Formats: sequence, structure tokens, C-alpha cells
Amino acid sequence: MKRRYTFLSLLIALPLLAYALAGARPQQDSDYHSKITETLAREFPREHLSRRALTDEIIDQTIKNYVASLDFDRVYFRADDIKQFESRADTLREELLEGDNRFAFELFEVFKERMHNRIAFVDTLLENDFDFEVEEKYRWKRRDAPWSQDKTEWDELWRKRVKNEYLRRILQDNNADEANGKNETYDEDTAPDDDEKENDEADPDVEPKEDPGIFIPPHLEPAAYIRNRYTQYQHVMEDADEEWILQKFLSSFARAFDPHCDYMFPAAVEDFEIEMKLSLVGIGATLRPEDGAARIVSLIPGGPASKDTRDIRLRPGDKIIAVAEEGEEPVSILHWPLYRSVRLIRGEQGTRVILTVIPASDPSGVTTKEVDLVRDEIKLEEREARSDIRSITDPDGTSRKVGIITVPTFYADMQGRRADPNATSVSRDVARILREMRNEKVEAVVLDLRSNGGGSLIEAILMTGLFIEAGPVVQVRERRSVSIVPNNDPTVAFDGPLAVLVNRVSASASEIVAAALQDYGRAIIIGDSKTHGKGSVQTVTPLARREDFGSMKVTSALFYRITGESTQLYGVSPDIVIPSAFDAAEFGEEFLDNPLEWSTVDPAMYSAYGDLQEVIPQLRETSEARRQEDPRFQAYLEMLERIRSMNETEKITLHKETRRDHQRTERELTEIQNQLMDQAGVTDTEEEEETFSDLVKLEALQIMADWVQMQREDEQHTEPDES
Repeated sequence: MKRRYTFLSLLIALPLLAYALAGARPQQDSDYHSKITETLAREFPREHLSRRALTDEIIDQTIKNYVASLDFDRVYFRADDIKQFESRADTLREELLEGDNRFAFELFEVFKERMHNRIAFVDTLLENDFDFEVEEKYRWKRRDAPWSQDKTEWDELWRKRVKNEYLRRILQDNNADEANGKNETYDEDTAPDDDEKENDEADPDVEPKEDPGIFIPPHLEPAAYIRNRYTQYQHVMEDADEEWILQKFLSSFARAFDPHCDYMFPAAVEDFEIEMKLSLVGIGATLRPEDGAARIVSLIPGGPASKDTRDIRLRPGDKIIAVAEEGEEPVSILHWPLYRSVRLIRGEQGTRVILTVIPASDPSGVTTKEVDLVRDEIKLEEREARSDIRSITDPDGTSRKVGIITVPTFYADMQGRRADPNATSVSRDVARILREMRNEKVEAVVLDLRSNGGGSLIEAILMTGLFIEAGPVVQVRERRSVSIVPNNDPTVAFDGPLAVLVNRVSASASEIVAAALQDYGRAIIIGDSKTHGKGSVQTVTPLARREDFGSMKVTSALFYRITGESTQLYGVSPDIVIPSAFDAAEFGEEFLDNPLEWSTVDPAMYSAYGDLQEVIPQLRETSEARRQEDPRFQAYLEMLERIRSMNETEKITLHKETRRDHQRTERELTEIQNQLMDQAGVTDTEEEEETFSDLVKLEALQIMADWVQMQREDEQHTEPDES
């Protein structure tokens, strides 16, 4: 049976590479792969919304994508290699159309040669000591760095690279000792000799400490650690089969059209269908490959990672670089294919996995953390909309009831919806919650769509309809036409003050809801400076309608607001900006390679509910003044500034004491922030702990109390004089 999936979700759109090569299959003959290559080269341009031909730009981007998939940090290839690859662009178009995929394997062979050369050079470097008293810096942010022009530049780049890894390992050992309560440091000059190390190694049978969530792996001297990591990487690359290489190349071709496109071999589709069922045993995180690591895009509500409330826990933007089973030595997953990393992270329910992570707050890798989690099953019902009602004091001292509705994803039972009126539906769940809130005399509602990566378009339309009368909600541009998708239900479930809470991970269907409610003047949008900016729809369909040829994920439509503006790239801009850590990091469509451009269509006919611009400036001013006087917010903003500064800084010092001082300062500032949170008056209830630890949500609730007060004052001023 042929299957065709159409979806909007950032949550599903980003991690497909995690399953691209899942499951072993017999190696096929070259004729089979040749036919796949030819078919994809001919069919993909026809299926993509842009209908772009195989232009020079597409071919050049394919080469760029493929090179980046193997050497994202630009450390293995040299400038002369890149020049050679780019010279093949003139013939690559015809080669693809003829099913000739030799270029993919020839380039990979060059990569392996360079890899062998560099790993041998690493061994040479590790035979000598590094001088950490010299003031020099390493450019860790290498996405746009120039390629090494000659061997001298190449060797110098690798000397600093390995020196940075060596220093990082020394400081990691230092941090591990401090986490265990030991007041000692590791120094390469005082490292124990081989006999001493043999007696001092950690017992692999000793269980890791669960509080504060740090697992200290068995000790490895820095040089041995680095050698093992590169040796492991070499084995992974040597084991790459024909299908693995071709997967990278054909996906690079698909992403030349836009970053949400992909190609999947048949085995990948099987794991994709498992993912669609939303019943997996794991940690509950969506991953994508970046910088050779597995970057966390989002945490799945109801999963072990999202339920973790410890100080040291996984957060979106973190990069997983090593994985360990309980009591075993960590395995580096740097530069692994993401599907292999995912399979290592997954495991039997109830077992513990320990992850070594570069935190999002320090993407340079100067600091790392270890997070242990117990694997569990993640089910759809744990991702359902949930609600809470809070009593918030307005500026006059009056207690106001404000409801919070958290929507993790726009879920729906698409097959059961037509036959079963009680089929799973997020809009039905939210409608029920609103009825309950009306009975509780709630005066305002906060719809929390933060980190909601999207889902069902129909559910987005229906949810918008809970807050507006009948009218257009979104415009969809397909290949031949632009259609207006309306809400046809004139009933309104809640007509009071409404805010929509968003961040840079809010994408696709979330952006449709936020944009429509903003355009109608029905809600105030609060959150990061913008949402993700994913204004496209992808369809997954068998290639040439043959399941044995695998499937292609191709962009088939674009979204537009009822004003005619696209949500692509620019997303939705909040009325009141209260930034999160995502706003200080590189999150958003604009940070992806080769994103689709922003565009417009004609506006739809609609009538706004009112002009919220009359109240937004006053609410914004009051909120800014309140945050300015709150020491918790000032500490919070200082933390965001440090994250932003780290992301903007391309180089890090290789001077040991300077790096160590940097880490100490980071820890001290974190402790200060935690103390300020404790001083905020946190009570013993779980609900209030969550509120006080989430300053963005807390301020959104306070803004709604301000709005209710303003409305009540206006009503009093407009009441007739009965005297």
C-alpha cells in the first residue's frame, strides 16, 4: 500500500535524518542505485513547489551541502579540494540525469584520504606536550571559515584544534572532580603514570550518582581520550557502505531546493512510520545533526527529558557528543550518522542512559555536562493539551483568575476524525478546557505555544476558531493556485483577553494560529523577538510511486497570513518581547542553509475585532518597568547576554588559566541566578515552583492581569451616571 504523508511540523520535519539509514538491508547492485539517482534527479524538481530546473545554482548547492555533510567544520578538506569539487559542477547535472552517481563516491574517497592524513597528524601532535601558558585563540565557529590554503595552514589549524580538545578534556576532569566534591585538579604535568592509572580507574560496576544528575565516566588521560575518539571516528567512516554514502549525497541534492527536503531509502521510511505513531522508548527528544554532534531541537512533552526538573538537565540547543549505558564507559558519537546515535540513545524501557552534552549556553564546548535519564515510552496522550488556573494580583491589589492552556503540538487522529466525534483532537481538548475555565470565572487566558513545532493544519484552523467568529484563518499557495482556508464555525468559546506565548521553536501550525489571532486583533503575542519562520508544507511520497525506490520529502505548499504576508523566514513578531534562551542562540529558519525566500500574496477579506494597538503600548511599558525592577529578571537577562555573546564570539582562548577563570565565572553567575530564584518567594507547591522558575510565563500572566484591570477601569468609566 502506497502512503503519502503531508505535514507542517517542525518537530517531524527536522529529525528525519535520524532514521535515514535505520535498519540494515543487503547492499544493492549499482544499477539499482543508478535508477534511484536518475529518478530523483528527474522527479524532484517537478514535485517541488518552486518547479526549479537543475540550474547551476542547484548543482552548486548540492556540492556545498554534500561537502558540509562530511566536513561541517571545514577542517578535513583543503581549498584545492573544494576547487576540484566545484569544477565538476559543469558535468554533474548530466551525470545525475543519467543516474551516474560516481561523484558521490569519488568525493568520499578524497575525504577518507584527508581523514587518514589528519588522524596520523593527531597522533604526532599528541606525542608532544602543549604549552597552555601561551596567549592564543582557536576559531571554534567554523561554519563559514575559509578553507586551509596549504599544508602549513592545515597543520596550524589542526594543532590548535587538538590543543583545544586537550584543554577541554583537562577542564572537564577538573569539573568532574568538583562535582564529586573533590578539591583537586587534573593537570597534564601531574598526571599519574600508567601503573598508577591502572589502580585508580573507576569501577565500572559502581552505579552513577543520581543527584545532581552527573555521571562521572571512567577516567581517561586526555591524549588517550582524543586518540580513542579519532580512532572510533575512523572506524565509522571506514564502515560506511554504498547506501550510507548515497543517502548523504541524494539528501544533499534534495536540500539544494530548501532545507526541509530530503530523500529516504526504504529502511528509513519504516522508522519514519514508527516515529509517526508516537510510541517510542527513549529520552523524548527531537534531534538533528549539527557540527558533528546530535543537537536537541526540542523536548517531547511527556518524555523523560521534559519531565526532568533538576538543575543539570537537557535543554533545546544542547549537543549530545557521547552516550553511555549505566556503569559503562561513554561512547563518543561525534560525526556518527544521526540514525546510529539515535539507536544508541534509545533502548529498553526502564534502563538508564548517560549523555555527555555541550550545553546550549556554551556552544563553543568550553564546558560540558553529563545528564542521566531513565528511558521510558512516549505516548500521544502525554502530549495532550493541559491547563492550569492561577490567581494573579493586578496593580490595584485585586486577585485575577488567569487560565493557562499549554499546547505541545497540534495532534489529531486524522483517520478517526470523520467516524468518531470523540476522536483525538487538540482543538476539542482546548474547547473542553475553555468550558471548564468559563465555569471557574476565568477572566483572561494565556495560550502557550512555546516550542510547539506544528502538526495538523485542520487543528490549527479549528483552534483559531475557538477565539474568533467565522472568517479566513490562513492562505495556502500550492503549485497552481492560492486558496483561503476559513474557520466556518461562528461560535466563540472565549471572548475575553487572550495572549499567545511563543518562542523561536514555535513553528508552522503554531505560527498560523499566532498570526491569525494577531491579525484579527484578537490576541496579544508575547515571547521571543520572532517565531521560527517555517512557512512551508512538506509531503512524503514514494519516489516514482515505487516503495522499493524509497521516498522523497518535498515542499509542496507555502503559508500566508490573511494580510498576504508569508510566515516564511520572518515568522510572527510578538507585540511584547520577553526573550528566552532561544532568542540568544541561533534558532530559526534564517540560520538554516538555503532557506526559501519570504514572499507575499493578495490579502484576504476579513474584519478585525478591534485595535489592540490602543492597549499594547501601555501593557508593554508597564511590563518593561516591572521587569526592570525585578532582580530575577536582571539576572535572567544577564544570562541571556552571556549566551548571545558566546554565540557571537568565533574564537576561544587556549590559555588554561583564562579558560578556567571563564568556567568559574560561569558557575558563580549560575549560582547567583539560582539564589535570586530562591529569594522570589517560592512555596512548596509544584505549580508555584514551575511559575517562579519560568519568568517568561510569570510575566505573561502578570500582563494579562494588567489587561483585565484596564478593561474593568474602562467599563467603569463608560457606565451611565444613575444619579
